[in-house]
Amino acid sequence: MELRGTLNPSRPLVVVAVSQEADFLKTDLPVLITGVGKLAANQAVLSLLAPLGANERPHALLNVGTAGALRRGLSGTHIVGSVFQHDIDGASIEKLTGINPAPVLSLGEGVTLATGDLFIHDQSDKERLAARADLADMEGYAVADAGAALGISVALIKHVSDEADEGALASWIESVEESSRVLGTWLNENSESFSYAEVSKQY
Repeated sequence: MELRGTLNPSRPLVVVAVSQEADFLKTDLPVLITGVGKLAANQAVLSLLAPLGANERPHALLNVGTAGALRRGLSGTHIVGSVFQHDIDGASIEKLTGINPAPVLSLGEGVTLATGDLFIHDQSDKERLAARADLADMEGYAVADAGAALGISVALIKHVSDEADEGALASWIESVEESSRVLGTWLNENSESFSYAEVSKQY
């Protein structure tokens, strides 16, 4: 975990997974680099912000980063409207315990994001997820869930870096710098006026 800049309750905190996504953002907003995966992302946000008083925390969490496109023709930058975990069987666990540990998180209008601790580069995984989602990443759900726990509004902004297929690994390496630059431009144009959402859980 690494925090670049200083927290300011009047400004959002930008949350990214890895330094490659942060290095070219060129923003004066504070940036938290969490590490890869759901656990790292959730723990980084909570360990940084939970000890602070409500008036010391940023007013919003803005998770920006790369994502794989699950459907043909998706490119560019997208606002996420809902996000779910694709690597936990919440429905079956609910039948066993009466509680769904992974409800869909709603953020308003936008694409559907599938989050899981798996870099999607297999065609069968892609087809399975494409039935429910537009994009796939590894941290979005965890950031939104941390925001819900803290009572902080959230936005997830994702730039397509790859096609979530056999060429995804090479494509991400080649495109992550450009994705960071594009997301930096989005931040500079939208972050101060953007309407952040309270996270709603859909069981």
